[in-house]
Amino acid sequence: MKTVKSGNKIQKKNVFIVDDHAILREGLSRLINSEEDLTVCGEADNASDAMHAVANSKPDIILVDITLGDGSGIRLIENLAYARPDLPALVLSMHDESAYAERCLKAGARGYIMKQEPSKELLSAIRKVLGGEIYVSDKLNVKLLHRFVKDKFDDSGSPTKALSNRELEVYQLLGQGLKKHEIAEKLNLSVKTVETYIEHIKIKLQLKGTHEVLMHAVKSVNQ
Repeated sequence: MKTVKSGNKIQKKNVFIVDDHAILREGLSRLINSEEDLTVCGEADNASDAMHAVANSKPDIILVDITLGDGSGIRLIENLAYARPDLPALVLSMHDESAYAERCLKAGARGYIMKQEPSKELLSAIRKVLGGEIYVSDKLNVKLLHRFVKDKFDDSGSPTKALSNRELEVYQLLGQGLKKHEIAEKLNLSVKTVETYIEHIKIKLQLKGTHEVLMHAVKSVNQ
């Protein structure tokens, strides 16, 4: 990413943070604001607030966690890709990239980095995405290149790859301990529709019942 200067003053790039953990947002803000070419222009703890705030804060890049209090960050990425195709999204997640990175990139994200990575690597990822590049780890990059050469998708690995984005939202919220009626309220769905999604999840993950789906989801979300 080229740094633009106005006279002797560097024009900082605006970063918007979406994460439902206040302490993490505070830490990220301190890290980013300490850089001479970056500044945090706003933050939100859920997808709905993020969509409204982005219009006023005019970010150059948005950092998004895929597990949010009101649903999946993947849906936020999809909505932003439609409403703000000029705004690149970089996913910052605790979830293993092997399970979620490709799904996020397909939704419109320009990169994926795990929260376990060093601060230096996160700043590098932000600058790469701001520079028009796509950021993924070296390990995932090799995997994607092999897949491109073979010209087919390898669905091995995480079983959650079989889930649709909406099914994944329901699955994540189950893993966070929400009841069916709470999930329905958060996602603006009927309880019956949520039950249908849970049934689809059960079939796709080859689980025996709703309780087993719940245990599987809790284990996955807390890994």
